[in-house]
Amino acid sequence: MFLSELIPMSNALNILDENQIIMKTEKIKLEDSYLRVLAENINSFHDSPPFDKSAMDGYALIAEDTFGASSNVIKKLNIIDQIGAGDFSNKKISSGEVIRIATGAPIPEGADTVLMEEYTLINNEGTNNEFIEIHSQVTPGENVAICGEDIKKGNKVVESENIIRPQEMGLIASAGIDAVEVYKIPHVKLIVTGNELVNPTKSLEKAQIINSNQYIIGSMIKSCGAKVDISIAKDNFDEVQKEISESSKNHDLIITTGGTAISKGDVVIDVVDSIGDVLFHGVALRPGKPVGFGIVNETPVFMLSGYPVAAMGQFDALTRKFLFKMQNIEFNPRVEKRRANVKIYSNLGRTDYIRAHADNSQVKSILSRGSGVIRSMVEANSYIIVDENQEGITKDETVDVIFFEDMNWNK
Repeated sequence: MFLSELIPMSNALNILDENQIIMKTEKIKLEDSYLRVLAENINSFHDSPPFDKSAMDGYALIAEDTFGASSNVIKKLNIIDQIGAGDFSNKKISSGEVIRIATGAPIPEGADTVLMEEYTLINNEGTNNEFIEIHSQVTPGENVAICGEDIKKGNKVVESENIIRPQEMGLIASAGIDAVEVYKIPHVKLIVTGNELVNPTKSLEKAQIINSNQYIIGSMIKSCGAKVDISIAKDNFDEVQKEISESSKNHDLIITTGGTAISKGDVVIDVVDSIGDVLFHGVALRPGKPVGFGIVNETPVFMLSGYPVAAMGQFDALTRKFLFKMQNIEFNPRVEKRRANVKIYSNLGRTDYIRAHADNSQVKSILSRGSGVIRSMVEANSYIIVDENQEGITKDETVDVIFFEDMNWNK
């Protein structure tokens, strides 16, 4: 059924939730898992560290042997062995003895601490017995990494539905695991429509417009952890129908730009209506009310405006959350409070994504608010979101601000 009535933002989000899809999973090597979403809980096969180890280069000894040592009271202890990283000693330390030890090496039996090398002086008085002079005290356990202090064998170390960053990769590796189950990356098709569009060029013919949407929306798709294929289509029903129909067979999600105005006869809406279902067309959202969503061959289709800024606002308001959730990640960007330094107008019943620039204390709206003014997004670093139940913002009122950088996958 063809729809063209504006619906509240909350209704649009509910429709998206009802039609949300989540990707299947796959097993991949840990080395390839950076920024992928974990689809299993990770339990450790090992303690980490797997033994008490030295956290410093120095001397393993009994802490009590250092008690009373100072710059004025020098104590002497015999060196009975040395241990490098990756090696160990079979000797047991008794009172009055030390073993030279490297960072990461196992603490020898009998020792309970490590004295840093900087607080020692090696001496040899012409005998075969090398010893150290110490002038500082240490307490039991000092400079020692205890077995299992990072992770315990059998414990859960990383939970499912976490994005794998370098630190998670390290923890998973320390748990003894070299392959992980992750959600597949959504494969998105971006179809940019318009008879007037041309690739970037130094000279333009009359009525030509440079196709910036392929770069803007293409990169925004990537910022959600997805991969994208891009094609360009004329405002021709058969051409657009072929693109959408074919893309629905081998892509997980389709995004179009252009041909979505709130009127019968816009080619993208007509195509989706003819070969699938248009679930909404038109949202009480600024910028970007001419936005649509539908299903073709079980593939979700987001139909965004051809105006770049409107398309960006629509993407951030509706599509970004859907793409995150496809990988089983909730989109919850950090909201910060700022003081509005100007009055901001808004109508009841409409959600406004207002381009803004915020510093550490206040936020101001960007005056160039037209849906085609890309420069306004460059000058902005955040959105002020005015809820559909709120009628504007007064000067000096505290408002919610979402920074662009906090909306990305790798935030």
